[in-house]
Amino acid sequence: MKRTTRTLLAAALVLGVAAGPSVLSSAAAPVPAAAAEPGAQRSPDLSAVIAGLPSKDATAALVRVGGTEGAWQGGAGVHDLRTNRPADPGGRFRAGSVTKVFTAAVALQLAGEGRIDLDRSARSYLPELIPAAYAGVTVRQLLNHTHGIPAAEMPGETVEEWCANRFVAHDPRDMVRSATARPREFAPGEKQHYLNIGYTIAGLIIERVTGDSYAHQVGTRVLRPLGLRDTFFPGANPRIEGRHNHGYQTMRLDDGTTGLRDVSVWGATDGFAAGDLISTTADLERFTDALFAGRVVRGPLLEEMFTLPQVADLGTGDPAAYSVGLSMKKLGGREVWGKTGGRWGYNAAIASTRHGERTLVYSVNSTDAKGQEMNKVALNLMLATYGMPSA
Repeated sequence: MKRTTRTLLAAALVLGVAAGPSVLSSAAAPVPAAAAEPGAQRSPDLSAVIAGLPSKDATAALVRVGGTEGAWQGGAGVHDLRTNRPADPGGRFRAGSVTKVFTAAVALQLAGEGRIDLDRSARSYLPELIPAAYAGVTVRQLLNHTHGIPAAEMPGETVEEWCANRFVAHDPRDMVRSATARPREFAPGEKQHYLNIGYTIAGLIIERVTGDSYAHQVGTRVLRPLGLRDTFFPGANPRIEGRHNHGYQTMRLDDGTTGLRDVSVWGATDGFAAGDLISTTADLERFTDALFAGRVVRGPLLEEMFTLPQVADLGTGDPAAYSVGLSMKKLGGREVWGKTGGRWGYNAAIASTRHGERTLVYSVNSTDAKGQEMNKVALNLMLATYGMPSA
């Protein structure tokens, strides 16, 4: 694949997955391969995409494609590299930044109830935490990444250093203080830069206006009403409780060689409302269907999730790609909306066309879950599901 296409995809909704040697399950009605644009190479079919795990790219993958155009489910790879037993198709995994969709949904529900005003400043909700230098940042700007607040300073610069600090507990308020003590990246609403910090603040605003914990609010408003019984927030627990496939990360090992380390046990307190959710593909598919059908966020506020701000991307100068909670890319000639997430050893995503004609949910046990390049199998799965990027 040409570098230009890969660059387009890197800026896209990253619908990547890796997969493996045996399909664990498949639906009766297969999804046809997405039509390619004129002159483009035809996408591979989904069953061909999930072949060959474990590999250098991933050790397991679970995939669900659904919608009115047909359904397909598949999984491959291994539960762990010690026993090599087949991957558990119902295994839980770290969903990473897919958490942001849940956070945005709860914030929009509260906006519908008049308890949050999207145009009101974040500082007006958290005056003791947000300094005057950031007084102009609105709640909407927190949610669509146009706030200009830099990332919090975190210990470590390499995966090995992050691994050594994986059990360090992080308080979201301390992370906000760290971030807002630094100069702003740009004036609020001027550009877009995707960072976790806006959602960390949004989670704290949810707690302030409800007098309740962020996790309990998501549970009460989203998880329980939808019956998402395998979706939860781990809090300070670094383990994935219940059934799960192990995650591995390529890094320098204790003996000086480079290899795979089991990173299934890793604290996620740095994620908070931006990235600490644990879920399953079945739960995320149910959530995606409900969200796009307007059963989670109702009425005009749902359009906030499908409206891109009219600003430039900070890093590339391209138009903004993130709305409130979601991201958009034109693939196969139509808009695809969704969200990806990555924690060490795990990648996840939800995606759908606007009216649910075709949905995608995946979990991939990537060996470089936070890499700069897209996983090769992930790229092929995206193309097979939706088609090539549109110009």
